[in-house]
Amino acid sequence: MRSPDVPRPAVSPWMRPVLIAAGVYNLLWGAAVVFLPVGWTIGWTGVEVGNPAFWRCVGMIVGVYGVGYLCAARDPLRHWPIVLVGLLGKVFGPIGFLIGAVRGELPWAMGGHNLTNDLIWWVPFAVILYRAFDRHAYGQDAEVGEAELLPLAEAAEVTLDQQGEPLSERLAVGPVLLLAVRHAGCTFCRAELADLAAKRADLEAAGVTPAILTMSEPAEAAAALARDGLDDLPCYSDPDRFLYRALGLGRGDARELFSPVVWAKGLAPFLRHGVGPMEGDGFQMGGAFVLSKEGVLAAHIARNAADAPDLLTLASSI
Repeated sequence: MRSPDVPRPAVSPWMRPVLIAAGVYNLLWGAAVVFLPVGWTIGWTGVEVGNPAFWRCVGMIVGVYGVGYLCAARDPLRHWPIVLVGLLGKVFGPIGFLIGAVRGELPWAMGGHNLTNDLIWWVPFAVILYRAFDRHAYGQDAEVGEAELLPLAEAAEVTLDQQGEPLSERLAVGPVLLLAVRHAGCTFCRAELADLAAKRADLEAAGVTPAILTMSEPAEAAAALARDGLDDLPCYSDPDRFLYRALGLGRGDARELFSPVVWAKGLAPFLRHGVGPMEGDGFQMGGAFVLSKEGVLAAHIARNAADAPDLLTLASSI
């Protein structure tokens, strides 16, 4: 998990040179196909082209992609749709080649052409798209999440429930078991809320008040909680993630959010609880905490998106 005070994702130094290289490559390749004799360039692929004009049209299309990559190089994370279109072409191109080669419609020697035109760009283009998604999920407003990291006591003062009551007032009455969900649409979070509903009576019998922390606005959170009959519990809305960060909850990386283990563990919750629209930062990690006016009494900080807390064990630890 990334530290809560890690700043908003930025463009890496290698991204612009990669897109410039891709743009220059496409322009040179396209120009060669358009302006050089067809017999010279068609030999690169080993394909027989009955209509030279068709081959030149292919060169023009490739060259236009090059212009797009050069434009995207100015701000790769902002112009991610161009990178997405380029990556799709570089994925579907080799797929089309394989289908044609298996059917005997294209020579296998053409695969070398796919290597330089397509395959070598998969990883850098995919990383740019991942980083763009990461940055978009962080928040378009540069101020979101970049404020000073508040101490827990101060964060509890400014984090309000649906009644407008700060968490600090609730803690003054007694301990609270706070389930910090990632976002309302997360299938794992839906499963955790269902688990909270099932264990609610036991948690209250253990002497803790169950509560939920979410990035959703109060109205959206109430609709999500009503599904499990939890809309009467204290629900703290923290779209700016002051309390998330004060509790030590940072943002996940690709391994913690999208690894094969996470996908495998997500199948059963998905079939049972479904998935909804993302509200807030989709990279935010979750956890569960037993809090009192003295601070954190017990904590479970998720190691990955599928790492659900054992609520009864947490409650019994006080």
